[in-house]
Amino acid sequence: MSHETNAMNANDLPAPEEDKSKFRKNAKVGLICLSLAGAMVGVSYAAVPLYRIFCQITGYGGTTQKAEEYKGKVSEKVFTVSFDSNISRELAWKFKPKQREVKLRLGEKVTAYYMATNIGKDTSTGESTFNVSPQAAGQYFNKIQCFCFTEQTLAAGEKVEMPVLFYIDPEIVNDPLFENISTITLSYTFYPKELDETAKSAGLKKPANPTSKSGQSG
Repeated sequence: MSHETNAMNANDLPAPEEDKSKFRKNAKVGLICLSLAGAMVGVSYAAVPLYRIFCQITGYGGTTQKAEEYKGKVSEKVFTVSFDSNISRELAWKFKPKQREVKLRLGEKVTAYYMATNIGKDTSTGESTFNVSPQAAGQYFNKIQCFCFTEQTLAAGEKVEMPVLFYIDPEIVNDPLFENISTITLSYTFYPKELDETAKSAGLKKPANPTSKSGQSG
């Protein structure tokens, strides 16, 4: 009985050629998986700028739109825009809106202001990001002038007023998501940004403040 069992076990073992075939097959599958993983990483890096463009076009994720002017009819429908401010712990600034909210008619251009103060001992540079909420409002919120994504450099103790000129597209009333919503929050967050090596080598400690120029957009 023992002899028969040993014989059966021997027959169950795969032949050497079968082992090699399975090994080659598994190795091939492994290489394909690695190649796909590498391709996914490459696509993810390429997708970052594409994703930003997609957000700017569609307003996805609370990304607002950039506009030149609004030439359409101003609606009688009134919305409220509230303002929010945030700042990184690494940036020794105070940053807040001058007004907590404004009421405006759809299509009406309004300018709001934020104030930034460098409370640190040295000159420092910051750069802001922004979004609106509800996120679906991004496709209807149009900014004509803004300080976002623009370096702002403040000397110790310096204060600066930062305007944002915007309007809300009247088409928002046709969106069922806003049937019972008439308040939008515009939020900015400032982060520290170091001067580039060219500016440092030139001895530049405080570049000209971009907010002092007219016609700034962002």
